[in-house]
Amino acid sequence: MGTSLRPPGRPRSQKANDAILTAALELLAERKNVADISVEAVAARAGVGKATIYRRWTSKEELLTDAVATLRPPLPGVNRESVRDDLVELIAQVCGEMDSPLDRAISALMMSETHPEIVSRIKRSVFAPRNEVLYEVLRRGVASGELRSDLDPQTVLNLLVGGALVYRRSGSGGPARACAELLVDTVLTGVQSS
Repeated sequence: MGTSLRPPGRPRSQKANDAILTAALELLAERKNVADISVEAVAARAGVGKATIYRRWTSKEELLTDAVATLRPPLPGVNRESVRDDLVELIAQVCGEMDSPLDRAISALMMSETHPEIVSRIKRSVFAPRNEVLYEVLRRGVASGELRSDLDPQTVLNLLVGGALVYRRSGSGGPARACAELLVDTVLTGVQSS
């Protein structure tokens, strides 16, 4: 006679969860404006009721944050012998993500000034933990003497991630790893200790 640890009610369906997140992303890509996306529209696209969405997310902002997080998963932890190899590994993932057809919608959302609460939430919940992985590699490089002690980690991060965005969008293409190697090697030339 075991006891159930599951809360009362029906278990949440992963299929419904996935359909809701996909619908939110599709609407974001199509409409490119958060104001034009309603919970009703997401529910209709996902084939679920509004109540199903509100049982999982308390607001549209929370839903869109989680939807963006599905396309920007945490960066893997790395700890190789060289800072260069770690940066290539991480930036290759970033470059690969730039190939997503929804990337332009995410970029538009992040540049938007009309919904600062959503942008702030996504930066804090999705991008800050990813950036911290890159900062840790850079701090390790400074501590080991591989990188200059006066480098500004935020600037290096902006050069690498911004470079990935521009490089992938310019049609220069190529495999994500080749893009990452080119960007990392170019930036490291300027920040390596002498």
